Amino acid sequence: MSLNGRILVTPRSLTAEAHPDVERLRESGFDIVYSTPGAMPTEDELVALVPGCVGWLAGVEPVTPRIVDAAADLKVISRNGVGVDNLPVDLLANRGVKVMIAEGANALGVAELTIGLIFSALRSIPLADAGIKAGQWPRRRGMEIRDRTVGIIGCGAIGREVARMIVALGAKVIAYDPVRPNLDLAGGDFTYAEIDDVVAAADILTLHCPMPRDGSALLDRTRLFSAPEGQILINTARARLIDEDALIEALDAARIGCYATDVFEPEPPTSLALAGHPRVIATSHIGGFTTESVDRATRIAAENLLHILRN
Repeated sequence: MSLNGRILVTPRSLTAEAHPDVERLRESGFDIVYSTPGAMPTEDELVALVPGCVGWLAGVEPVTPRIVDAAADLKVISRNGVGVDNLPVDLLANRGVKVMIAEGANALGVAELTIGLIFSALRSIPLADAGIKAGQWPRRRGMEIRDRTVGIIGCGAIGREVARMIVALGAKVIAYDPVRPNLDLAGGDFTYAEIDDVVAAADILTLHCPMPRDGSALLDRTRLFSAPEGQILINTARARLIDEDALIEALDAARIGCYATDVFEPEPPTSLALAGHPRVIATSHIGGFTTESVDRATRIAAENLLHILRN
């Protein structure tokens, strides 16, 4: 019998295979409750599992007011990432539930995937791979990254890693961040500007920012069509940062030459209008899904749970 209560664990990377840092919570007197292995839990499943849980190690699954209402004993939600868009933060605060994040844990994994998506777009790697496997020999002329202008929106833990990698590859970075942190990059290689100027100047544009406070799309039709013709757009942040209908229109018109994304709304996508578009390169939310990132995020998330539940 649990001495300290139950902890709910729902990230797909942790339900598919038990992680030592999660199982170690049992040593502190907690029972561990897992959602369906490897699957995004539904609202009904979470409503059934969360009663009696004092802690929740959460993933990206939407947490609705109905779920919060069922969580009468909950004291803390600890994310194994940094985003909290899926959480009703104000409602949780009113209920006295702490929200913790694994700051910076997946930054390197997401940054490296971003670079991988950039090269995949520049060299049409998925097209060549699919063509050869279909018995063809596709050869699309590619582009090199050196001397190109890469726009970065958001220079937090992930964005700054991307900026440093991009500069090391010989490209120039123009970035937007309201805080304008010092990244210790040479002025000739890195400059800050306003969002509209970044969008209009970038050969490659990559997003590493939260949603606007009002929930609106950061890249609406006006901004998408202000981009240089053929711009490569990378999104490893949040699907709703971009107006999807406007994006499909921009892809159809070749205003956006390629959209490479790791995020969809919902996940997995229920429509292939965007995911199946010939100018789209799609991955299945794997940015932080590396052995190293999962280990870092899980360790930090578990430590955050214990910090709150022991105090």
